[in-house]
Amino acid sequence: MQTQPMWIGGRWLPARSGRSFATINPATGERVGEVALAGADDVDAAVAAALAALPAWSRTSQAERSRVLARFAASIREHAEAIAQLESIEHGTPISDARHIVAWAADLVEYTASVSRSLMGSHVPTQPGVVSYLQRVPVGVCALITPWNVPFIMMAVKLAPALATGNTCVMKPPSVNSLTGLKFAKLVAALELPPGTVNIVTGPGGSVGTALASHPDVDLVGFTGSTETGRSIMAAASPTIKKLVMELGGKNPFIILPDADLDRAAKLLAFRQFNNAGQHCSSPGRYYVHASVHDAFVERLVAAARGVAVGDPSDPKTAMGPLVSAEHRAHVERCIASGLADGARLACGGQRPSAPALQAGFFLEPTVLVDVRHEMAVARDEIFGPVACVLRYESDDEVLRQANDSDYGLCAGVFTRDVAKGLRMAGELRAGSVFVNTHMLTPEMPWGGGIKQSGLGKEGSIVGLEEFTELKLICVEIT
Repeated sequence: MQTQPMWIGGRWLPARSGRSFATINPATGERVGEVALAGADDVDAAVAAALAALPAWSRTSQAERSRVLARFAASIREHAEAIAQLESIEHGTPISDARHIVAWAADLVEYTASVSRSLMGSHVPTQPGVVSYLQRVPVGVCALITPWNVPFIMMAVKLAPALATGNTCVMKPPSVNSLTGLKFAKLVAALELPPGTVNIVTGPGGSVGTALASHPDVDLVGFTGSTETGRSIMAAASPTIKKLVMELGGKNPFIILPDADLDRAAKLLAFRQFNNAGQHCSSPGRYYVHASVHDAFVERLVAAARGVAVGDPSDPKTAMGPLVSAEHRAHVERCIASGLADGARLACGGQRPSAPALQAGFFLEPTVLVDVRHEMAVARDEIFGPVACVLRYESDDEVLRQANDSDYGLCAGVFTRDVAKGLRMAGELRAGSVFVNTHMLTPEMPWGGGIKQSGLGKEGSIVGLEEFTELKLICVEIT
């Protein structure tokens, strides 16, 4: 099987060590491809190429950078089916979801291309005879370290704003989705940017990601992943005081008030919980359900979970594919076992599917845990899998206190027919995003951490563009 090279300095290059690693189909356990294994020398070469390309790319007009991104979005649409098929094979995404993911990535790049032309500085009033203003300028060389849960979208989320604002980049796609990352690189290569504007290196986060985060010529690290890895990146970046934009872990509380539309809440939250096998940072991590409607809600949630079609990702009828790896499935199974040992109860799922065709893959049934208590590890730690943890509460004060008693603050939700009360509770919840009677994201919405250990900064919208700039003060005496 031929080793796929990396994109560095406008050329396709093997790892200098000659080493490589395999990517695996999580639905079958079979090897999909062989990818170059980058080392510190390859990272140095990629960063040097990005640094050399920075003066030319940062001087490119905003209009031209926006046109480049518009061409990139068009290229994504042109190759959408091939990208979706690869993501389905390499990540286990159901093909119907994979097609939606690719379309969403193209939408996001198109949005960034258009909104970036509205990014402006501001006048600073001082005194007569002096003109003073703030100008938004590129940060410099950006290291973009992307996660494995929705790989193609997350590469687009990070690359589009970095390029739009005049930065050059070194991207490290997730190891388990490296072929998807290199397909992304082929679309970038076809844009014929100045050599070194975008570089894509493949390899594990522990070596390649750390080398990027600690590199003295990297000015910004954009990272999405676990809080634990985020801490390591902060430590590696700290000697050179880099700018960090990081979306980290979450254990997101969703509150079901007594007057909630239980059918709608269960249907919507079950989709968000079990889509992508629960491997979404925005998935509901904790369901706080009022005692008066607890049993009725659980009945609906269990029915929704049992209705999820688990199977071959290439089948259009499949709603949930495998988890990304054997190691990650083992982690999720340990979390379930921990909850049961602490006194939680399985309402459904918790096992590997029995269908013979699924035995070789990393599948797990949609799972609902009930009788979960706030102090349990399953109620406090991120599981990142198809596991709904349901807790019972009695009063508004109690549920708000418990919802906020977490190391995380990524997102939260409230379901109620009393929208005014929902908004009041939204104001009390310590989370970067709060959803009332819905759970959705669009390119116009800023998303990310900024609350407790869920990260730093935002992605998406014009707010996310601003994260990839610095504000420069310019003051001119004109008399």
